[in-house]
This record gives sequence, C-alpha cells and structure tokens, in this order.
Amino acid sequence: MEIVTGAIPSLLHKLGELLVGEYNLQKEVKGGIIFLQAELESMQAALEKISMTPADKIDDQDKIWARRVREMSYDIEDNIDKYIVQCKGRKTAEQHSFKEAIDRTLKWFRQPKIRRKIATEIREIKSRVIEVHERRRRYEVSLGVDKPVTVDPRLFAQYTEVKELVGIDEARDELISKIMIEENEVPKTQGKIVSIVGFGGLGKTTLANAVYKKIRAQFDCYAFVSVSQTPDLKKLYSSLLHDLSKNINDETLDERQLIEVLREFLEDKRYFIVVDDVWDISVWKMIRCALPDNDVGYTIITTTRISHVAEQAGCAYNMKPLSLNNSRKLLYRRIFGNGNKENNEEEKKCHDELAEVSDRILNKCAGVPLAIITMASLLACKARDKMEWYEVCNSIGTGLENNLDVENMRKILSFSYYELPCHLRACLLYLSMFSEDYEIKKDRLIKMWIGEGFIQCEKAGKSLFELGESYFNELINRSMIQPIHNSMHDMISSCCVHDMVLDLIRSLSSEENFVTVLSNMGGTSPSNTIRRLSLQNGLESHVMAQATWSLQHARSVFVFPASVSLVPPLDCCRVLRVLDLKDCNLSQANSSLKYLGNLHHLRYLGLCKTGISQLPEEIGNLQFLQTLDVKGNKISRLSSSVVQLRKLMYLYIDWSTRVPNGIGNLTCLEQLSCLHIDDSTRNIIEELGQLTELRQLSINLDEWNDKLLECLCKLKNMQELYIFVDVECNIGGFDAWVAPRHLRALNMEIICWFSILPAWINPSLLLDLTRLSIAMRELHQMDLEILGRLPALRFLSLEVDNKNLSIIRGFVVGAGAFACLVSCSLCQFVWPVVFQHGAMPRLRNLWFLPFYVGETREIACNDGSLDLGLRNLPSLQRVEADLRCDGAGKEEVEQAKAALTHEAEMHPNHPLHSIDIREHNYYKT
Repeated sequence: MEIVTGAIPSLLHKLGELLVGEYNLQKEVKGGIIFLQAELESMQAALEKISMTPADKIDDQDKIWARRVREMSYDIEDNIDKYIVQCKGRKTAEQHSFKEAIDRTLKWFRQPKIRRKIATEIREIKSRVIEVHERRRRYEVSLGVDKPVTVDPRLFAQYTEVKELVGIDEARDELISKIMIEENEVPKTQGKIVSIVGFGGLGKTTLANAVYKKIRAQFDCYAFVSVSQTPDLKKLYSSLLHDLSKNINDETLDERQLIEVLREFLEDKRYFIVVDDVWDISVWKMIRCALPDNDVGYTIITTTRISHVAEQAGCAYNMKPLSLNNSRKLLYRRIFGNGNKENNEEEKKCHDELAEVSDRILNKCAGVPLAIITMASLLACKARDKMEWYEVCNSIGTGLENNLDVENMRKILSFSYYELPCHLRACLLYLSMFSEDYEIKKDRLIKMWIGEGFIQCEKAGKSLFELGESYFNELINRSMIQPIHNSMHDMISSCCVHDMVLDLIRSLSSEENFVTVLSNMGGTSPSNTIRRLSLQNGLESHVMAQATWSLQHARSVFVFPASVSLVPPLDCCRVLRVLDLKDCNLSQANSSLKYLGNLHHLRYLGLCKTGISQLPEEIGNLQFLQTLDVKGNKISRLSSSVVQLRKLMYLYIDWSTRVPNGIGNLTCLEQLSCLHIDDSTRNIIEELGQLTELRQLSINLDEWNDKLLECLCKLKNMQELYIFVDVECNIGGFDAWVAPRHLRALNMEIICWFSILPAWINPSLLLDLTRLSIAMRELHQMDLEILGRLPALRFLSLEVDNKNLSIIRGFVVGAGAFACLVSCSLCQFVWPVVFQHGAMPRLRNLWFLPFYVGETREIACNDGSLDLGLRNLPSLQRVEADLRCDGAGKEEVEQAKAALTHEAEMHPNHPLHSIDIREHNYYKT
C-alpha cells in the first residue's frame, strides 16, 4: 500500500501564511485555522508512522483512515487556495484610473463576503476533521500485530543452486579477482572490503552467495548475515558468532559486550564475512566496529541498493544486468527446464516462433534476473502461443497483473520504496504519469514536482529547484530511477524508470488514487475523484469514457500526442496545478486554450511544440504560475500581461519570440531562455539587472551592447550564462566582469572574442564550472595550463585566432591536465596540440576544427607519421578532424590524413574517427 501525506505539508505552510498574512480574518476563522494546524500536524505524524510499516502488516482500518485523511487534505488545500486567489484579486492588463477606482470600490464590498464564506468553509472543514478524528480515536494507529508473518522472498537467493543460474560465473570470477591475488589465488594478507551495489532484483545477494560458497573454505572462519531495513543489532551480532562457530550461551550480553567478543574472536583469524542488504551507513559503521583489522587478513562483502552506502563501506562493485543472450538462456531455462531432450526440441521450435515477442519481453526486463524469472513464471502457465505471450508483454507496466510471482517481485522491489521518506515517495509515484520507456528530462520533472507542491521547505541558500535536484539525485542513489547521461559532458540530464518499477508504482498509484493512467494497455480505471490524469493513448474506449470523467479536483493533467483528441476542456479543471501538453498539436483546436486564464491555481504550464501562435491575454490572471514553457512554437511576441506573473520562476521561449517591456517586474525569475534583443527591445537589457534571482540566462543580441556587462555584474546568483551575438565583436570589456563563484556553464559564441584569457577564469575560484565555450584572439601555453586546472570542467570548446597574430607555437597538454574533461573541441589551432601521458584521462570526444596540415611538419616522424599522443588518452571514443590544406601540397595532405587515421586506428579503444580534407577556407557553422 502507498502511504504519502497528501497535501498536508504544503497545507500546513499555507495555513501559517493565512495567520500571519494581511487577510483581515475574523476571530472565529483564526481560531479554526489554529485548530486545523494542530489536527493536521497530528494527522501527518500518524501517516508517517503508518508509512514506516510494511504494507502487509497495516490494519485495513488504518489504510481506510489514511486514504480519507489524504483525500481530505487535498480538498482543504483547494478551498484555502480559492480563498487566497479571491483575496489577492485577479489583476488584468493595464487599466485606466477610472476603472481602477471602480475595482477598488468593488473590492471593498467583496471582501466581507469572502471572509464570511471562508468562515463557513472553515467551520465545515473543522467538522469534517472532527468526524475523521472521532472515527480513528484520536489517530491511535494499530500496527497490525495480528497480521500473519510472511517469508521474505529474498531468502530464496541464498539457497538457489548454481546450476540454475545464468551468467553468474563471469560476475563471480570478476568479483573474486578483486579480492584475490591473480597469480596464485591466495587471499590478500591485508583486509579487503567490496560492496556490491545495484537495482533491486539484479542478483546482488545471489552473486555474493556464489562468491561466498566458492572461496569460503580458504578462510579460517566465515559467516553470511542479512541486515534488513530495521536491524536488531544484538541479534545480528549473535548470528555472526553462531555462523563463525563461536557459540555464546549468555543471553544477557548487550551490544557492546557482543562487539568485544567478536573482536577478540576474530583478532588472529583470517575471516570472510558477507553482510547482505545494508540500507544505512550508520548501521554499517556499527557492524564494522565488530569486525577488526588484523595482520592475517580478512575479506568483507556487503550488498546494498544505495550508491553512497557502497562508496563509504568499501570498493564499490556495480552489479551489471544480464546480456541479452544470457537473459534469453535464463528465460528459456525457466520455461522449458534443463537437459531434457523433449524440452530442448520444444524450446528450439518455440524459439523460432516466439523469438520476436521473447526479445520484446526481455528488453522490458532490461537484464534484471528477478524480472526475467517473474516473466518466465507467467509464460510457463501460458500456451506456447505468440498472441498470448504478447498479452503478457503488454501487461508489463500496467500495474494490473495479478499473479503470485508478480506479487513476490513487487514485494522485493517495494523494500526500496518503503525505505523512502514520504516526500520522496510522492516524487517517485508521480513518475507513473509518464509512459513506459519514456526519457524524462530532469529539469522538466523537477519543475512539475515544484508545481505539485512536493517541494516545499526552502533550505538556507538553496532554491526550490536545487532542493528538487537533491530529491532527483537521491532517487538515483537509491536505485529507484535510472540515470541518463549527456554524451557531451557525461552529466545526468534525464532519467528513465525500469518497467518493473513502473509496474510497482502504477500499482501503488492506482490503489490509492494518486494517478489515473489511460494508455494503449488499458490503464487504470478512473475513480470518482481524479487527482492526476495521464492520457497516453486516444483509444476509442477512452474517448467514450471521457464523458464520465470528473476533473473538478484534478491537480495534474498530462497529455501525450497520441491523446490530443482527449484534451479536456479547461473550464472544468479549476484547481489544476500542472498542465503539460508538450508535442500535442493544438493548432487545429482553436478553443483548447480558451479558458486558460481561469486556471488561477496553475503553477506549471507546458506548451512546448504545440503549434500555437499566441497566448491569450488572460494568461496574466495566473498569479501563481511558476513555469511557462512555450518553446518550439511560432509565437512572435508574448502577451503584455506576462509581466504580471510575479511568481514566475522559469520562462522558456524561442529566439524569434519577443518579450514585452516590464520583464524586470518578474523578480522571482530564475531561468530565462532564450531572450532575443534587437532595436525594438534594446531597453530590456537594463531591466535584466532587476532579475537578481536569475540562475540561468540565454541571450541573443543583434549587436554587442556594453550595458549588458553592467547588468550581469548585478546577477550574483548566475550559474549558467549563454551569450550569442549576430555580428562579430570584441568583448575585451568583459575582463572587468567577475564571474559568480558558483558558475557552472559559460558559452560565449565564436563571434564574441576575448583579447586574452580573462583573469576571472581562475581554477581556485570557479570550482563548479563544468562547461566552457569561448573564443580568444590570443592563447599561450600558460593559458592552456590554467584551463587544464579547472577542477570540474567536463566540456571545453576553445577557438583561437593565433594565426592572424603570427603566433607560431604548438601546445602541449601535460600530465594531470583536464582531469574531468569528457569532450574537447579545438577550433582554429594553427599549430598542433600534443597530448602527454596522464593528460585528459576521461576524454571521450575530440574535435580538431580545422587541423592545419602545413604546420604539422614539426611533429612528423621520418616516415611521415604523426604523433599527437592520442594513445595517451585512455578513454578516447571519438576523433574528428577537418584537414585544412593551406600551405601544404596534395601529397602532404594525403599523408597527413593517412597518418592521423593510422594513429586513431592504433589506439587501444579503436575510436570512431572522421578525417576529412577541406581545400578551401574553413568556417564554423
């Protein structure tokens, strides 16, 4: 069962604001709010207490109570938000003074009515709270002590025969090689700790057990213990002593005394211990206290799903998924059995007929043995029929398959889920809004979380987005989502959800009415009250069901392109917080955004690539809007009312879209991309200086404007800055700029030239700089060495103009330089760059744009070969060079191409390479 705290965290915050805000509340209303705060705090504590209890041990009445409290919290928040909207009023575009006077008069008449209405609603809410309160006897929660005890399905991994396993031998031998000396396979005399880390169901316990059985005889004593999420350390120490054949009959010993017994017993023994399923580093440290360092050697293996636990416990060994071939072997072995001639013939026959559907199922399992075994158990009960197997394939991810093996798999995966704190559970369940195999952009997801209110408490010095980023990273760290890295700088830009985890969270979401999903696999059945709706496919049955939907309580609506025909009328979604219509073609649906201005609670509006040409003027009514994304459309100018969106934090538009005057009013703005400045909008540059919360800015100028530098000096929170100028210019004045200490990315387009390397590019100051694209008139070896010491730099695009300055000097990248660099583009370097051993250890992508053949004679060998030192770049995966022929004959150019190609081919990694010849001048496009 899913237990989250509903809207209670954000609701408590809003109730506090009502009390201290200037809302002129009646005494009765204030008293009611104080009562609500106290009761909701008690409810929240009770819900969190329930959330710590395994699902199969929660009393049914507690489940019902928790669900009612959660639903009630949503309704209360909706009512409170309505009141706040009414009190703050809904300002429209610029008004004449007479109209303003009329509005002020109406406001005076209206406020008492609003206050009386909220007083009535508070009384009703209070009554509802008391009713729930009485029903559960002051929130005393019974934790289901009478529930039957079930067997932990993970135990089976310890007793699985090796002959039943597939692909375990390679992983086992690889892990043993980390522990043993390869020459004579004798355990190392010094201590060795290895931590197996990976996704739930990946086979960590199975692997640890295989290693344990293989080498334990080489030790004086050995033990295998499981920790669990709520460990009893006294019992664990006793189990260790029992496995180590050190029997202790005295049950009065406490934890400290047991630790002393263990340490004394192991002090002079070469021991081997497996500590399975570690969830918390503090627990591991307590266990480690009982396992002494000694002179005869020891080996400890831990398993965990949590990356930072593995890193702190010992040498992390990342568990790898099974290959497709081994996955296929495991699937068929589980379905058809082993060795039997009749079964082998059946397997061969079915392999030919069912190969395609089998591979589709295996792709969904993504090499996770637990998932493959579960699917095999389902298929074994089915006829050897392609259509029946496709039905099983299509059921993955719906959260509806009711089967004992599926339940066991979910139970194993749910251990990770129930270990999450409540705020992370809500964030994870929200991922069920996305379809299977969908690549979820990190920034987009975090802003949806913010819009939903999942991210509430701002920590000192941290923005809501940065707090959301820490939530995102924690879900990765706990193996609940899978990171997707950007190939250019190897930083996490997106994530995906394993189909088996998606199956789990959809099942939980459906059970507790967290998200309603309509997909091509049927999806979940809409309840009477839809809180969040994900429309993933426009099936005819969904079109027919649309008439029965009630979206008056919907907080999020997410529409995929295939469901564009099901976009609900916005006038029925009055409490909507998040609306995402990305990639839905709205150009033919003229009325799609007709009532957009009535969504007064909206926080997130995603209209990227929707085919719209303008936003309604009423968008200025959305006083709580935080994210507005209209990129990829043909909007020539934003509505003037946009500048009334005082809570807007993230604004995404196209280069071709102009913004109105008054952009400086958006003082909460943290990201602005992409702002174009021309003659008609030049005065907006000065307004940028008022946006002191800006952390990311992309700006395009038709020509350089010195006022921009003055504005940038005021933006102390800047983390990512992208500046593009349509005409070539020198920006030597930028030397006066002092880059903010937390700058992460700087991109100055090639036609923005620095005269020399700016003094503020300082390795001791720019500790967070990961991406740098600049153009310099002059570059010296010392400058390259300064850049090479930037501690976090992952992407570098560097263009120089040395030839025009008659500088004839090559460059050397020395050992230790550019320690984190993943991609490097060297543009217009006249003389070659040579890489020494130890340089750029993580570099994967290297571009020479162009590569001047005539200037390579200095480093050419007698046989005409080149020696750029590419072999010294151990991680190199890709090399591209455009050979420029200036000053070189055709034969010399061909020799250079052959030599450079040969050097790339001789690299141990055999990187992809593209070596082209350009006979004319080179211009970067």
